[in-house]
Amino acid sequence: MKYILTHPGSAHKDDFLACSVLAAEFSCPIFRRDPTEEELKDPEVFVVDVGGAHDPDLLNFDHHQFPADHPPSCSLSLVFQYLGVYEDAVKFCPWMKTAEWLDARGARQTAEWLEVDPFVVAQLSSPIDFSLLRYFAEEEELGTDHPIWQIMSRIGGDLLKYLRSLRENLDALQGCVEFWQIKGLEIGFLSRDQDLNSEVSGALGMFMREQDREISGIISPDQRGEGYGLKRFDDDLRLDFTRIGEEDDVHFAHKQGFIAKTSATDVERLKQLVEMAI
Repeated sequence: MKYILTHPGSAHKDDFLACSVLAAEFSCPIFRRDPTEEELKDPEVFVVDVGGAHDPDLLNFDHHQFPADHPPSCSLSLVFQYLGVYEDAVKFCPWMKTAEWLDARGARQTAEWLEVDPFVVAQLSSPIDFSLLRYFAEEEELGTDHPIWQIMSRIGGDLLKYLRSLRENLDALQGCVEFWQIKGLEIGFLSRDQDLNSEVSGALGMFMREQDREISGIISPDQRGEGYGLKRFDDDLRLDFTRIGEEDDVHFAHKQGFIAKTSATDVERLKQLVEMAI
């Protein structure tokens, strides 16, 4: 690929992140100017958030020409779709849909969609965002040795690594998790016998979100010991692990009751501890 082209003037989060992801994936320099007709037709030039066309075959990723009633979308959405990670980004990046709404609908409609006061949207802004977007907007050309390009490439690389490795880890968990019914609550259990690495077992919470189940708690190998961690899922208050804090084989129970650690490894004992916490 030759280079990435995006619009001049003010920069927004969607074009910044779309260019960041492409920079990480293809190591292309970035130019900030309007595209020529030749560039729009060049299948080796990425045209992002400008140009009035969405044509992945020609690497054109603009959304501004979409009709007003089109579902909220942005240039990052289109680039993620091109790279095959969009569905996972929507599932596992809580900020993704909000970014789409902000870019396509603006702050007021986004606030209505989130059911919050419009000022809350401003309260969640970060000075990091402002500074990075301003520095990006000031440049007309960012070669691969430019410090802003290097920051963008790292950000884009982190995003892609997170999404791709998470999907691999979720796939690795298939068939490894048991589901228990205890006093009307469903508990997900990952055995130490599965011998999964910490990255795979660390994806357990996201794995639970993909299940069509009403899960209340998770039991998984303790990364710091030989036993297990017991914790609420989505902060289900029906589980209160302070209730088992005095048990001999429980060496930690958080005062807020959302997590506990036990040296127990016997399945029946683990079920008993959960039952006591309900």
